[in-house]
Amino acid sequence: MSQDSSALQAASALVSGSGTFGTWGFLPVTDGIFIQSAPSQALLHRKVNGLNHLSGNNAEEGLLFTTQNITTEIDLLAWIHLVFPLFTDEDIAKLLYYYPSSNTSDTPANLTAFATAGDEGPTALNISQRATGQQQRAANIYGETTFVCPSYWLAEAYNTNGRTGFKYQYSVVNAAHGTDITAYFGPPSANQGPDFVLAFQRIWGNFITTGNPSISSGIANGARVNGSSKNALEDWPVFAMWDRRMANLNQTGGTLTPKKGSGNFIYTGTGVTNDLELVDAYEWEGGRGNRCDFWRSVWDLVPE
Repeated sequence: MSQDSSALQAASALVSGSGTFGTWGFLPVTDGIFIQSAPSQALLHRKVNGLNHLSGNNAEEGLLFTTQNITTEIDLLAWIHLVFPLFTDEDIAKLLYYYPSSNTSDTPANLTAFATAGDEGPTALNISQRATGQQQRAANIYGETTFVCPSYWLAEAYNTNGRTGFKYQYSVVNAAHGTDITAYFGPPSANQGPDFVLAFQRIWGNFITTGNPSISSGIANGARVNGSSKNALEDWPVFAMWDRRMANLNQTGGTLTPKKGSGNFIYTGTGVTNDLELVDAYEWEGGRGNRCDFWRSVWDLVPE
């Protein structure tokens, strides 16, 4: 190699930028030698190294990687053809079946965007803090196939032969891709309360030092909540086909605050308290587990 790293980085950016938004010019290739099978299939058959795994995803992973001009189902179909070029019309019909649209989703201006609860009410299929309707439908498709479902598969792969795998979702508003990093690496963002930061960092610290991310109820509940009330994260179960519970890491309370320059909002202030719990990851967001099963079934077309 005669070029320095800056020249190679510039070339990479040029090639990647010339493609469809949200796609990548350079990706791992299943060559049959170094990477011998698609990742989803290797994980399905527990072909992993290591003993312990902690896997996480954010609530709104797909927004930053999806074109922001999808207002009708026709727009959505055009986008699907670009992002999934190997899909036949039958494959696309299956995709739309697993990602159904609400009757009003072609008119996103009539819908109020908000962060979903995950286990009740409207789901990420049609609404999020930043998008509604067909735009959110696309964001959720991209987020789950690229980031969320692989997180499920990773955690599930580590549950045999003495291995342990644990799963969480970061849901603190605004939970876009990468917004969790400041909570465990610091310095924390304005919407990440001190109790939450302590709990999140302790989760990672405990996992690194002991192989188990469980934390005490006092840490999980936070200083402003009765520490004697047992929190489920004190006994965090492994993520497995027979027990698909994951930790949902969120906060409640606080003051609604516009996020400067983003068109978004966050919750801040002394009223913010921890809301950490175990949830059914398979039923989460209107049956995400079924959608992840769909993505694994089309591994040779995506591929993943």
